[in-house]
Amino acid sequence: MELIGVIILFATLFGLLLLKVPVAYSVGIATTITLLFHLPVLPTFTTLMQQMTTGIDSFALLAIPFFILAGDIMNKGGIANRLINFSKSLVGSFPGGLLYVNIISAMFFGAVSGSAAASASAIGGVLTERMEKEKYPKPFSAALNITSSTLGLIIPPSNVLIVYALASGGTASVENLFLAGYVPGVFLAIAFMLYAGFVAIKNKFPKAGRVSVVQLWTDFSKAILSILMIIVVVGGIVFGVFTATEGAVVAVLYALLLSLYYKEMRLRDLASIALKSAKTVAIVMFLICTSMALSWLFAFNEIPQLISGFMMTNFENPIFMLLAINITLLVIGTFMDMTPAVLIFTPIFLPIVTQIGVDPVHFGIVMVLNLCIGLCTPPVGQCHLVKPYIALL
Repeated sequence: MELIGVIILFATLFGLLLLKVPVAYSVGIATTITLLFHLPVLPTFTTLMQQMTTGIDSFALLAIPFFILAGDIMNKGGIANRLINFSKSLVGSFPGGLLYVNIISAMFFGAVSGSAAASASAIGGVLTERMEKEKYPKPFSAALNITSSTLGLIIPPSNVLIVYALASGGTASVENLFLAGYVPGVFLAIAFMLYAGFVAIKNKFPKAGRVSVVQLWTDFSKAILSILMIIVVVGGIVFGVFTATEGAVVAVLYALLLSLYYKEMRLRDLASIALKSAKTVAIVMFLICTSMALSWLFAFNEIPQLISGFMMTNFENPIFMLLAINITLLVIGTFMDMTPAVLIFTPIFLPIVTQIGVDPVHFGIVMVLNLCIGLCTPPVGQCHLVKPYIALL
């Protein structure tokens, strides 16, 4: 009975995804059809609604809409331009300087916004024209911006890490995940810069003139309040001054006050920004609802136990087991959005890796790193769909 249910579930889910049905609808429809196989119609819909409601009944999830709102306010409030100008003064004089500017700006902006798409849009929207004027190859510039925009999902505050903390059932706290994200995030940024430098020197990309110490200080002083947001929000969460949800509210207030101080946003703009954020939040929350229902269905069909037993039997070496999980996550990331992927596959893989001694926090960072690649890889490639790069598809 359980095996037939598993076949129905995965056949329906992957069939709908191949037909390009939106992920949230695919997950919800597949869950409903599989439940109908087990239960009569009325209990099916009652159970589905209960699980969807329970899935978002979490105080920690309140952080996500606030971080989304903070990111939209920062995008409107001129924070991206100040981060770019400071980055350009810092590293613009190196060969291919705008490539470094792109990476560092994406790292800063992604960290304070927590959104890869927002980072790709904000940084790409400003730098694309500049890089074209200075004869940088557009495909390479776009590829660099798209990949570096994912740094904000690893460097805190990150909405995806909050979702993973929820999916882990409390075994990985938001605070520990935030602390764990810094080192791999910075190392990944350094790796991007090393490769960009190699390509820049090989192809003799242009470089800007050296800026004076006075100009560097001027650009730093304009950007310091934006950079301090990371310290205030993440520092407050890590040191227990406030929770992740309260930290998200602090981020909104900080971004709003800073944008008003820069005078690039007015209070009357807040209504349109809030509407844009509300649309994004609705999509994310619907994804979470359907994904949590699907996660419950996995447990109902004992899918985690089946997969765990299969992997423990066929992969006695922990290294091969971890390699198989990483490859699976890489493939999943190419066609499924990060939020449902984290919610669906964390309950499956987390019990397996904990049995071989992997810390839940460590696995959370590994999982997010793998899935970040999917944001840059078709057919989903969410960061490809932001305004500066649609023409390249």
